[in-house]
Amino acid sequence: MVKDPHGLEGPASSRIYDFSIGGKDNYTPDRDVALQAFESLPAARLLPRENRKFMRRALRHLLDEGVRQFVDVGCGLPGNGNVHQVVHGVAPDAPVVYVDNDPVAVVHYQSLLHSVRAATAVRADARDPQGILKHPEVTELIDFDRPVGVLMCAVLSHLTDEEDPGSTVRAFRDAMAPGSRLALSDLTDENLTPEESRIRDELIERNGVIITLRPRAFIASCFEGLELAEPGLVYAPDWRPDRPHEPATGWLLGGVGRKP
Repeated sequence: MVKDPHGLEGPASSRIYDFSIGGKDNYTPDRDVALQAFESLPAARLLPRENRKFMRRALRHLLDEGVRQFVDVGCGLPGNGNVHQVVHGVAPDAPVVYVDNDPVAVVHYQSLLHSVRAATAVRADARDPQGILKHPEVTELIDFDRPVGVLMCAVLSHLTDEEDPGSTVRAFRDAMAPGSRLALSDLTDENLTPEESRIRDELIERNGVIITLRPRAFIASCFEGLELAEPGLVYAPDWRPDRPHEPATGWLLGGVGRKP
C-alpha cells in the first residue's frame, strides 16, 4: 500500500471523505481513490454531501427533542458545521465526544477543540464498542444514565460483515438510557447494478479501502427496539429536508430512532 509523505498508511476513508466534501486535510493517495470513484461511480461524488446534510438535520432534530449530550462515532475529519458547533449554537454546555480510529482525524479535532471545554476527540474503533463506551475520556463527559444522542453516519459501511457491525449498534443501543436517540445512515445495495458492484469490488481490491453496501433489512434492524421518528428509514436527502434538493442517489438510507 502506498504511504503518504507523513508516514501514514494511505489512503484512509476519513481523508477520502474529507476530499469529497471539499476539505484540505487529505493526501495524494486519498485524492487518487476519490477521483477514481468519482470517474467510475457518479453517485460517489454526491454521497458525502448527502450524508453530511442528513447528519446536521438529524442533529437539529435531536436538539429540538431535548437531547443534551452527544457521541459521534466515526466522525471523520472536521468540516463545516461540525457536531459541536451545531450543538453549542443551541446548548453551549452540552458535552460532545468525537470518536474515530484515524489518528489524523483525532489530532485535527483535538486541535480544533483545544479551547472548547465541553467537547473532546478520542481515538477508538467502532469495531470495539465497549472500548468506546468505557473509554475514560468518554465517560468523563457522557453520562449514559441520561439520554444521549449517538451518531453513526456512514460509518458501518467501513466494517466488513465478519466484523459484525450489528453488534456495534446493539452495544450502543443497550448502553443508551431511555429517551436516547440513534441517528444512523448507511450505504444500501438495493439500487446497485451488477456493473456498479463490479466497479466497487475493483476499487476495493486496488486500494484496500473497505466500502460495504448492505440490504435495507440490515439497516432497518439497527433500529430494533427503537421508535423511528417520521418519516422512518428513507433515502438520506428525503429525511426531513429543509430545502429543495437534487434527487437522491438511492445509495444512502438514514433514520433516527428513540429508545422508549
